Amino acid sequence: MSPKLSDKKLTVLGAGKLGGILLRAYLKQGLFVSNRVIATVKHAERAAALAKELGIAVTTDNREAVKGADIVLLTIKPQTVAEVLQEIALEIGADTLVVCVAASVPAGFVEQQLAAATSGRRDEMPVVRAMPNTPAAVHCGMTAICGGTHASAHHLDIARTMFDAVGRTIVLDEKHMDAVTGLSASGPAFAYIILESLAEGGVKVGLPRDVATLLAAQTMKGAASVVLETGDHPALLKDAVTTPAGCTIDGILELEEGKLRVTLIKAVVKATSRAGELLFEK
Repeated sequence: MSPKLSDKKLTVLGAGKLGGILLRAYLKQGLFVSNRVIATVKHAERAAALAKELGIAVTTDNREAVKGADIVLLTIKPQTVAEVLQEIALEIGADTLVVCVAASVPAGFVEQQLAAATSGRRDEMPVVRAMPNTPAAVHCGMTAICGGTHASAHHLDIARTMFDAVGRTIVLDEKHMDAVTGLSASGPAFAYIILESLAEGGVKVGLPRDVATLLAAQTMKGAASVVLETGDHPALLKDAVTTPAGCTIDGILELEEGKLRVTLIKAVVKATSRAGELLFEK
């Protein structure tokens, strides 16, 4: 059974695009209770607007926000993680679960920063690293999570429940997290390019643009759903569509000649490599 979170106090540090997506899902589904949720943003004007929209407390003070929190969700840029952790370390509870969704930031880095900022008083804090993606906005997200040194199975269950609220969640070894960033976190952008290209092809052969976009989008959604529902290998499903001497095989030949397959593979490899560099940039 999923753990009950409605009695937990949640603090979301950096409630920007992704933080906002998660907050809206949690509140809409009743996963967390609004009077036990607090978020932070950089500017007072944004804080006032978000508080009015969501009906929760929103502040610009990270240190004040984490006091008494059961769960702290870090939805901030990788380059600011160290600074924010040092800022909140003395205020955060020893048993507080820290869930970090900043790309390229290892759970061990979070643990080290908290321990160093408190002279070892926070050297056994439970930390979970997570990598969701933007389709979480329509509850079709894909999130991978992994636990730090002191994260228990219960802590992973809590994190899983949080991200199941916006899609699917899997637990992986941390060594795979940069690859997750390169594939599922960056992947929607790659998919949008493919979708746009299919729609442009439809326009080229005479379809109205809105019709071509609808056909392309629903076709991609349907194809992905078949993979998820059946568990069949994409190659097997591709072959089922490809009749001998039909039109599909001619289209596939064009894709192969254009090196679409190898280009997409290289895109994931490049994005994965890049994911490992973000933490160290200023």
